[in-house]
Amino acid sequence: MYPGEHAQTIPDKAAYIMGASGEVITYGELDARSNRCARLFREVGLRPGDSVAILLENHPRFFDACWAAQRSGLYYTPIAKHLRPEEIQYIVEDCGADVLITSYALRETAAALRERVPGVRECFMLDGTLPGFSAYEEATDAQQSAPLPDELEGQDMLYSSGTTGRPKGIKNPLPERAIGTPPPMLQALAAGMFGCSTETIYLSPAPLYHSAPLRFTVTMQRLGATSVVMEQFDALQALELIERHRVTLSQWVPTMFIRMLKLAEEERTRFDVSSQTVALHSAAPCPVSVKQAMIDWWGPIFIEYYGATEGHGATQIDSEEWLAHPGSIGRPNAGNQVHVLDEEGTELPAGEVGTLYFSGGHEFEYHGDPSKTAETKSAEGYTTVGDVGYVDNDGYVYLTDRKAHMIISGGVNIYPQETENVLVVHPKVYDAAVIGVPNEEFGEEVKAVVQPADPTEAGPELERELIDWCRERLSSVKCPRSIDFEAELPRSETGKLYKRLLRDRYWEGQTLVAR
Repeated sequence: MYPGEHAQTIPDKAAYIMGASGEVITYGELDARSNRCARLFREVGLRPGDSVAILLENHPRFFDACWAAQRSGLYYTPIAKHLRPEEIQYIVEDCGADVLITSYALRETAAALRERVPGVRECFMLDGTLPGFSAYEEATDAQQSAPLPDELEGQDMLYSSGTTGRPKGIKNPLPERAIGTPPPMLQALAAGMFGCSTETIYLSPAPLYHSAPLRFTVTMQRLGATSVVMEQFDALQALELIERHRVTLSQWVPTMFIRMLKLAEEERTRFDVSSQTVALHSAAPCPVSVKQAMIDWWGPIFIEYYGATEGHGATQIDSEEWLAHPGSIGRPNAGNQVHVLDEEGTELPAGEVGTLYFSGGHEFEYHGDPSKTAETKSAEGYTTVGDVGYVDNDGYVYLTDRKAHMIISGGVNIYPQETENVLVVHPKVYDAAVIGVPNEEFGEEVKAVVQPADPTEAGPELERELIDWCRERLSSVKCPRSIDFEAELPRSETGKLYKRLLRDRYWEGQTLVAR
């Protein structure tokens, strides 16, 4: 199943609709556009196994390139638009991209990047051109819209978000399947895991360079469903789109829930969101009070899942299970087992916090980095991405934090996620991060960096109020000793917080605490 089949049977059906502009791209259009792009790739010399880099905002033609690569046996790597040119250069070179596709909207980054990647064979730009870039529309319009005679399934090659260091590429072997052969994810969705069908209307509010929005939206296009793709997340617009398009399936990160819940009551309740049958969420632990508020608002339609781009293991939990085990991210999916190990690699009993490892999941390697790959494995061959948590007596998994985010103060391990969860629900807080900063006596101390809902309230009085708020709800060791205020915290568009950027400010010239 793929757009080429749907172009024959439902050519005028919307494959996806852009949220803000309302532009509709039908299956017939997606098929023709991706065929032209696939032929362009072939014309410039790309062959199965070669790579394409996609540096785009959530653009109406984003999926042209994805499906062109997917149907011609290529690897394709979407890249986050907010990265600096040197960071993009690293990914483009590391994935071995022969072609780069970008847009005029990203012209400043693109211009700085072009001279950094002389090994890229061709660079194409949408909506305009710059020196060193060919006009994408002109190049593809010159191609035939018929499919290649030797179509072959390709593969995405995604990179970890790099929140604690350089991004790491996950390059899986090409599937060696004829185009249209259903991949495992489609088989699971079509089998009813989330109630997906050709009638599904899927809302994707997150950037397409991220694994979940990309893979889910591509899967919807394999299925023949319709997706609504937001150019960028806006809490009020997301609710309006659910009502306008009668969305049945949506996918979120906890930061988006918080943004929607912080809307004025009369704003967020004026939209009819009852068309939804499933609301998925993942990517980060969701504060218990936030998820409870969402269930109270939308009903018990939430399915939370845990997984990583690496695909090493996964868990899942529905609303009824979560209400019985609040705060859990679920139990491992069929075939996966979870193991909680201490620093010595000993498996811990229920209730004790350690590093989460999985067995029975997908084997992965970090591209070109065998030492990083080796670091993810236990002596038994279990794999981890560095998340910390525990398992209860019923086998439900709970996330505590990322190991790299842990604060060590006077020999005590402090996981900042719990403190962040307390801060973000304060009515005067828009966003919050908790990090460890230098302390001469204890090595590190707990520091909160807060984005206030009203910037004019930033100051000593709000600092005292928030510290008292934490002390009423947490043990003193977990509470911030001081709070700084920022106009905006460094988050990705998927809600991931770049804590290393915050930590670097406070540790400059200091010896960083070992991780």
